[in-house]
Amino acid sequence: MNTTHQKVALVTGAGAGIGKAAAKALLQGGYRVVLTGRNLEKLQKAITDIGGTSENCLAVACDVGKPEQVKKLFAALHEKFGRIDVLFNNAGIGAPAIPMEELSYEQWMNVVNANLCGAFLCSQEAIRMMKSQSPQGGRIINNGSISAHAPRPMSAPYTSTKHAITGLTKSIALDGRPFNIACGQIDIGNAATEMTERMAAGIMQADLSIKVEPRMDVDHVGQAVLHMAQLPLESNILNMTIMATNMPFVGRG
Repeated sequence: MNTTHQKVALVTGAGAGIGKAAAKALLQGGYRVVLTGRNLEKLQKAITDIGGTSENCLAVACDVGKPEQVKKLFAALHEKFGRIDVLFNNAGIGAPAIPMEELSYEQWMNVVNANLCGAFLCSQEAIRMMKSQSPQGGRIINNGSISAHAPRPMSAPYTSTKHAITGLTKSIALDGRPFNIACGQIDIGNAATEMTERMAAGIMQADLSIKVEPRMDVDHVGQAVLHMAQLPLESNILNMTIMATNMPFVGRG
């Protein structure tokens, strides 16, 4: 059985960007870390990049929108480490920035499956483990994004799923109370990753103008996730917003 110094964290979408930064922070914070995503090679490279080993890290390829793959992911986690203390539901994708009426059903569902169904399915499996393990309990952290509060132009699938993550977070936080399961949401604005490189070149604003937006070091997000994760289970950060200080979010669009 793991000691308090050998807690186990699972990070989805861990091959790059925010997920990789969170995996690095958790590893450096003393966690054993399971990294998952669709590309196993990318995950294995991420483990090397963050200084992980076969002893303290595990890479598992998984499409979190597919129930059978999620079950295999958690079976591999359980076999390797025996328990789960933190789940960071980070995996997510967007759809093309085109008018809503031009989106196909497949484009809509791809985003819903990855962003919302993935978080739901991983949370289900984590809750099952957290309820049955000893000591009981754990923490789930959901990546909401600033899109959980306000949309960018032509982002209906992404924004809808991120608003839904807020409801999922609150439901888990409520239903997890009797089992020592805490749940919180981190909303991130303009972390410097591959996904936000277009912001440095200029991105569409609410008035449809194109402007460059400031970004922040993604490692600051990793540290914020670690802070949420390390709290004793009697305390919970229900919502945290971390953003580039000068990004045009606060104020009128």
